[in-house]
Amino acid sequence: MIKRALYLLILGALLLQTAAAQNDTIVFTPQWTAQAQFAGYYVAETKGFYREAGVKVRIEHPSSTQPAMTRLRKNLCQATTLQVCQALEIVDEGIPLVNILQTSMNNAMVIVSYRDMDPLTQKGARVGIWSVGFGQLAICMSIMDHLDYEWVRFAQNVNLFVSGALDATLAMSYNEFYQLVQAGIKMTDKNVYRFCDHGYNVQEDGVYMTRDYYNGHKEQAQRFARASKKGWEWAAAHPEETLDIVMKYVDREHIATNRVMQRLMLKEVLRLQVDRDSKKREFRLRPDMVKLASRLMVKNMMLGQEVTYESLMP
Repeated sequence: MIKRALYLLILGALLLQTAAAQNDTIVFTPQWTAQAQFAGYYVAETKGFYREAGVKVRIEHPSSTQPAMTRLRKNLCQATTLQVCQALEIVDEGIPLVNILQTSMNNAMVIVSYRDMDPLTQKGARVGIWSVGFGQLAICMSIMDHLDYEWVRFAQNVNLFVSGALDATLAMSYNEFYQLVQAGIKMTDKNVYRFCDHGYNVQEDGVYMTRDYYNGHKEQAQRFARASKKGWEWAAAHPEETLDIVMKYVDREHIATNRVMQRLMLKEVLRLQVDRDSKKREFRLRPDMVKLASRLMVKNMMLGQEVTYESLMP
């Protein structure tokens, strides 16, 4: 009887330790499927940077039924990547967020139109936009320039545009842009509109947590951010080895892509991490870009009120 009681006591202690270990794990969900856009995090996990920092991290990608922000809202993950405009929308909805690491320093969004036509001359055009968001600045531009685009949502590829069903499509310079090139679409200065060159240079990817989670796990969050930054720095210094790591994640997630596409993506993502003004990879959220995004979105009724830089800071 005593042995049985002792056994149950030990078992109970082990279960409590296991539960505590699980609670200490940061589940990180990037906002898209496995690709070089998230190379630094794959490097940090593979090279042991998270372990060296003393933080447990598990990377879980989103699905069509469980987007990254849905997972964060349901507490299925503790950290996710968001573009600045997305973060502002979520804060405006009443969910306080904290930016613990900013990787993007420049905007990557472009509009590509068919038949060498200038997107700014195509009033009322049918334009592809991601079904999961990412197009806030394009919507602002369409309203302010009186273009009245008809937005047609797509999931994750350029098939609608390539098939001729759309007049133009939004694309990221590191992703869909290269898909279009591979599909044989001719790219010129006339039919490609780069938002960063027309007064819309707002940062994109950063790592966010809910403020409630951050306030209760500050040390873990800071260790996660430092190790992730180290992963990106290593990726910039070792691009081919980084691609080896990226392809392992891509293969594991059964993503239809290839090394050539991922090499192009990694090169462009790393370029976008370099600030235009300082020419350095700064890993910081810029107050001026938050203000620009917030004012544009308020002006075009996408936010109820301005969201400040300070409200996103730890």
